[in-house]
Amino acid sequence: RDLVMSTMAVSARSRSKAPCRVFFCTILCLSLLILPSRATKVCQTFQPLKRNQLNMGTTMMVAAAATFPRGGGAAKITATTAPPASSTTISSALILKSFLKTIADARSHLAAAAAARAVSIFSMYPVDTIKTRMQMKQGDAFRLSGLYKGCAGSLVGQVPYGVLTFGSYEIYKQALLNKFPNTKPALIYALSAILGDVTGSGWLCPSEVMKQQLQAGLYPSMSEAIKGIWSKSGIAGFYQGFTGGLARDVPFRVAQLTTFEVTKSLYLKAKKGRTGDDNAALSAVEAAVCGAAAGSFSAAITNPLDRIKTLMMTDTTNAYGGSVVACASKILKDEGIGGLFAGVAPRVGYIAPSVCIFFVTYEFVQQKMQKKE
Repeated sequence: RDLVMSTMAVSARSRSKAPCRVFFCTILCLSLLILPSRATKVCQTFQPLKRNQLNMGTTMMVAAAATFPRGGGAAKITATTAPPASSTTISSALILKSFLKTIADARSHLAAAAAARAVSIFSMYPVDTIKTRMQMKQGDAFRLSGLYKGCAGSLVGQVPYGVLTFGSYEIYKQALLNKFPNTKPALIYALSAILGDVTGSGWLCPSEVMKQQLQAGLYPSMSEAIKGIWSKSGIAGFYQGFTGGLARDVPFRVAQLTTFEVTKSLYLKAKKGRTGDDNAALSAVEAAVCGAAAGSFSAAITNPLDRIKTLMMTDTTNAYGGSVVACASKILKDEGIGGLFAGVAPRVGYIAPSVCIFFVTYEFVQQKMQKKE
């Protein structure tokens, strides 16, 4: 506890480097949650995710960098006694081994998901650029020039982000199930999904900062963006708006998880009533439709947070105060409540087509890979 408080106190001393340090403090806190502090504690051995355990929910997590988990039990626990000096090292090695094993066992799924994610991002990128321009109140948001600015950087950030989020989600899920066996699994899954997002954000945030500043026309190219951000703020500049990203993503994940489960339940109830089959289940297409509906609704209600995140990441003059509260206050003061919903149409319109493109591409790639096998 003292170590966490000391680290957080140090990070509060420098406002310019706060977003970068917030990320590392978050990771430290999560590490302290999982890693045992005494040699006599139980070392947890995580069971890798088998291929037949992959479900539509896991697929949709990689599609939207969120999870819709539907099951899974606590991992087996093997009691071991380690020397005091190496207990943390052994546990860290187990966690890393589990992460790599999880990724390896799901490599076919993740490869298809990565390809599908890349296609969906590339296809809908112009809509995302228009959304950024509208949120920044630029005059001609629909101009054709520069619609794909920053796309390459976005792909470099988003595709590995899906893999990192997926792998860390499994690690957090098993660790929390072991530590809190009496807690409702649904809460564990939701918390694990959020923690997975926090972990993945460490990789994603720099690419998001560069992408949005390129979309806004602040830099002519990716190389210039890297040089400019580094010369102004160093590594902390690539984590500008990190807290704004978390402020958007965590509520979005919670809303998406909840809305998907509600939408799925209502659809299944209607389907069972229509067909008379009590064992009716969602097909891949039906799951995609439910996911698109849940994502669109969640995107709409979290648009104010998305605009705050956009302005924080593109604010090179500190006009919006450098914090979520300060940014929200300025928007309300200057533009009123309507200012929080700037760009809501392209944000909502981005989700449903992205999910559909993802699933079509995913199924196509999976079939090709299965034929080769």
